Amino acid sequence: MAPVLHPGTLKPIGPDDLAPLFPMSLILQEVSTEPEIEIPGEIRQVYAQWRPSPLFRARRLEKALDTPARIYYKYEGVSPAGSHKPNTAIAQAYYNKKEGTKRLSTETGAGQWGSSLAMACAFFGLECKVYMVRVSYNQKPYRRALMETFGASVTASPSNETDSGRTILAQNPDSTGSLGIAISEAVEVAAKDHETKYALGSVLNHVLLHQTVIGLETIEQMALAGDEPDVIVGCTGGGSNFAGLVTPYIGRKLKGQSRARVVAVEPAACPSLTKGRFTYDFGDTAHLTPLVKMHTLGSTFVPPGIHAGGLRYHGMAPLVSHLMDLGLIEATSVQQLDAFAAGVQFARAEGIIPAPEANHAVAGAIREALRAKEEGSARTILFNLCGHGHFDMQSYIDYQAGKLQNYDYPEEEIAMALAGVPSVA
Repeated sequence: MAPVLHPGTLKPIGPDDLAPLFPMSLILQEVSTEPEIEIPGEIRQVYAQWRPSPLFRARRLEKALDTPARIYYKYEGVSPAGSHKPNTAIAQAYYNKKEGTKRLSTETGAGQWGSSLAMACAFFGLECKVYMVRVSYNQKPYRRALMETFGASVTASPSNETDSGRTILAQNPDSTGSLGIAISEAVEVAAKDHETKYALGSVLNHVLLHQTVIGLETIEQMALAGDEPDVIVGCTGGGSNFAGLVTPYIGRKLKGQSRARVVAVEPAACPSLTKGRFTYDFGDTAHLTPLVKMHTLGSTFVPPGIHAGGLRYHGMAPLVSHLMDLGLIEATSVQQLDAFAAGVQFARAEGIIPAPEANHAVAGAIREALRAKEEGSARTILFNLCGHGHFDMQSYIDYQAGKLQNYDYPEEEIAMALAGVPSVA
């Protein structure tokens, strides 16, 4: 993979450059070339509340689609926070606590990450500060309430609490916010306080590493089912749940042990993989973070307020982008109305209401199942149902009332945002 660059010098960074933001144990995981990193016992004890998460065969959905395909889904909504995010939140809180961190600052879009980190901080006795993208702060009050119940302090972003937030508000007082802006605020808070570290819920290597527990469990569960996936599908925003499921399989694929196609599904309103550029860019709007090579729509990109808040990030995980560049995965996009239609169909067949983000994976899996029907192929489809939608019911209310709209991000606006991507030799 391409090296991470310092935001000031544009030269490759070393571990010490990241020390103001992350504990050294996580920095070493970020750059590790070890084939395996053991999960500490203290983390395993917490995981045992819900792991291993179940793998289901979606027989009623198969019947509803009248498809010869076999559809399996790994269900991460059984965690206390209702998504896959605690897999890394617990790990990050543990390593920070071990190195003496007093509090963690972070951003959240839809709230799955913020609620997971708030829970993890409560478990390990850390303070938690969350900057929640303003449109989601307003759309999802129950997510905010969940974070506050776990003891976190939650602020709508952009805010007047930070220099970067005040700068954005001065330019646009009515800004709906973005993950890039919220990241800037959380990073600024951590950089100015030696007792505070920053925690990220997606994108970086150590976050994706923690999520591979999903794929490792799935490989063993599929073996118990006596089946092997032909197609693996996951929704993608920053890339963590997707990478958590698929990278163990890609490892097997590189060794000739798997033949599966791997499909990333993103919203048409935030199409980093399908319309973004693979280049160096900042991870945040205020350009406080290091530069990474990724598929990006430009750090100034502000997405529309679609309900899939966890998928509204301007960039894609460098590792996922690298796999795309190597041709090991493929990408497609789904419109908001199609995603919710798929989620409703899944709920009526399987009894689980997916999170708006997970609806994109459901839609991708249904597309593959209908393609199998057209071709008369009994292929096996596996997808990650990365969370439930119990805290996102307003989005379903809006969908049933006909208030949601499809949105294709205009090419000219993407071009304008990409015009600001830094030039790196």
